Amino acid sequence: MVVTYYLVSALYVLVCLVLLLVILLQQGKGDMAAAFGGGSSQSAFGARAGATVLSKATAVLAALFMLGAMALAIMGQRGPGSVVSGAAGPAKAPAPVTTTPAKPPTPPQQQPPAQQQQPPAQPQQPPAQPPK
Repeated sequence: MVVTYYLVSALYVLVCLVLLLVILLQQGKGDMAAAFGGGSSQSAFGARAGATVLSKATAVLAALFMLGAMALAIMGQRGPGSVVSGAAGPAKAPAPVTTTPAKPPTPPQQQPPAQQQQPPAQPQQPPAQPPK
């Protein structure tokens, strides 16, 4: 679908440029004075001339321009959604973390008697002085 959209867009731009070129190449029908009765015009918009190749090309390109505009409008439609329908929703909550039960704590092992710590020694007090 995306490739088709870009292909139609490219053809549409090409039709627009060719239509612009064809319109600019056509000969003018007269100035404003001719449109309002001045000059030698036989009708309001000048004498009717036979359809030239440029006028036929203009009609065909104008029809292609309108069809291309409608095709791009239909292809560009996203459906009956709102403007924010294409926006990403809120982030999903992370999955709950499951943990395995921990092993029961092992009782502390007692150290061998040789390595047991000795209680701290009492600080020595200076010898009492005899009363004088």
